[in-house]
Amino acid sequence: MRHETHRLPASASTLEVLAVVEQLNRRPEIHGILVQLPLPPQVESRRVLDAVRPEKDVDGFHPENLGRLAQKRPRFVPCTPAGVMELLRRSGVELAGRRAVVVGRSDIVGKPMALLLMHADATVTVCHSRTRELAAVTREADVLVAAIGRPGAVRAEHVKPGAVVVDVGINRVSDPALARELVEPERFAEFEKRGYALVGDVHAPQVSAVAGALTPVPGGVGPLTIAMLMANTVRAAAAAS
Repeated sequence: MRHETHRLPASASTLEVLAVVEQLNRRPEIHGILVQLPLPPQVESRRVLDAVRPEKDVDGFHPENLGRLAQKRPRFVPCTPAGVMELLRRSGVELAGRRAVVVGRSDIVGKPMALLLMHADATVTVCHSRTRELAAVTREADVLVAAIGRPGAVRAEHVKPGAVVVDVGINRVSDPALARELVEPERFAEFEKRGYALVGDVHAPQVSAVAGALTPVPGGVGPLTIAMLMANTVRAAAAAS
């Protein structure tokens, strides 16, 4: 697998970014295009993502690919939700007939995650910032997926005892007080050395005492996201051959 990196200045316009995407679209030896997000504020991210040809959209963000996923005939599945499903499958987590709750409704994680769980015959609830009595809803989950982008937002009171908790969040924390609360004791020396630590959306010290299983941050879902991106690229190359 060969890759190219195309770096544009931070001042690049939407048209300049679109020109690079179109150039890559036209090259038959390029099978996958990944647009690194977030883009600068002056760039229309949706226009750029929509410009990637669906058959080269290895991130799975194009509306055609999301539509195919909704119809349960996917071309490419967004990488993070695909990684979560692979993790659950390899861990032997039964989904059919179980209650699954996804906290977060982004196009990149929350919505496709809910679709994949539904396709696996789970009964799915999606929560978001307007959900009332969030903890009461999440405590119903046999499988809880946290993808809201707020460090330590999911706490012990949100989790049913024995539930499987998947932490999708990756948040950089530099405040010592917050780090002391969220970072496991064995990792605090690392925080003191670096001045920051990566934590998830789940309050790991609290939730690990309640959950039946909890993915770590870092080192849990993150590596699987990369693996699924590579798998999508191989599929794109095979389909083009």
